[in-house]
Amino acid sequence: MRIYVTSVFVDDQAKALDFYTRVLGFVKKHDVPLGEHRWLTVVSPEVPQGTELLLEPSEHPAVPPYKAALVEDGIPATSFQVDDIDAEYARLRSLGVSFAREPVDVGNVRMAVFDDTCGNLIQLMQVKPASQRTAQP
Repeated sequence: MRIYVTSVFVDDQAKALDFYTRVLGFVKKHDVPLGEHRWLTVVSPEVPQGTELLLEPSEHPAVPPYKAALVEDGIPATSFQVDDIDAEYARLRSLGVSFAREPVDVGNVRMAVFDDTCGNLIQLMQVKPASQRTAQP
């Protein structure tokens, strides 16, 4: 069993597609009209046949309070892995991305959290090289 698709709820699919492709660097995979909205997915250019991220409209009545609670508590909606978090942080900052948390070491990972402009906090994480990891009991 593998994860095929996962969702992130977005306030505006067109705005989300622009941010997730132009700013974050994902590639549009599917764009299927479904009435007022679309089945709109993006993938990593590094793994184009990998897990798809569905940019899902925040239309269900439960979604707005759910998203607001996550943001208020500082909880990311999802997490993306990068090879060099400091370089990615600098690149995204230069594009105007707002960070809720700058890169910080947390155990055996380095992480940061940014605002996706579509109502979500998104975590970036980098697994530390083996030489920088702390021993686990």
